Amino acid sequence: MPRAHATASLLLTLALFVWAGMVAGISFLEAPLKFTAPHITVPLGLGIGRIVFAALNKAELLLAAVAVVSGFYGRVPAHIGTALGLLSGVLLLQTAWLLPALDVRALALLAGHPAPPNSLHTVYIGLEVVKLLTLLLTGCWGFRWALRVAGQQPQGQPAVPQAA
Repeated sequence: MPRAHATASLLLTLALFVWAGMVAGISFLEAPLKFTAPHITVPLGLGIGRIVFAALNKAELLLAAVAVVSGFYGRVPAHIGTALGLLSGVLLLQTAWLLPALDVRALALLAGHPAPPNSLHTVYIGLEVVKLLTLLLTGCWGFRWALRVAGQQPQGQPAVPQAA
């Protein structure tokens, strides 16, 4: 394979693991801990959360684009392409529907209007779990594929020579 395909495979792997790290750090560490900090009120936490999750979403869209373009250019195996499709679908669902709905809810709460209970946060958390696990799995697949491409080894052959 051409050297550009090796670069695309490594860029794909990098994008997936950076994306996974951002999701893990923000969705599963920063967001829950924010409300345990001293002097953080619900309105302050909501205001910070709106800014942080809007920025995360923009970064995710960029990393998803890098991953999909790299995967397309590098002609990834079908299982990696399918996983990239799932990741793109989850991200687009969050971007087009879930984040705007959560933002409307947060703005209502910030304006002093009690919002009726709903399951939007539960859906968001569930999608974040699916996304994080898929990112990690796809990143591992992408890494193994990148090693094969970079070493130009036929599939199933070790990338590093075995000692006799």
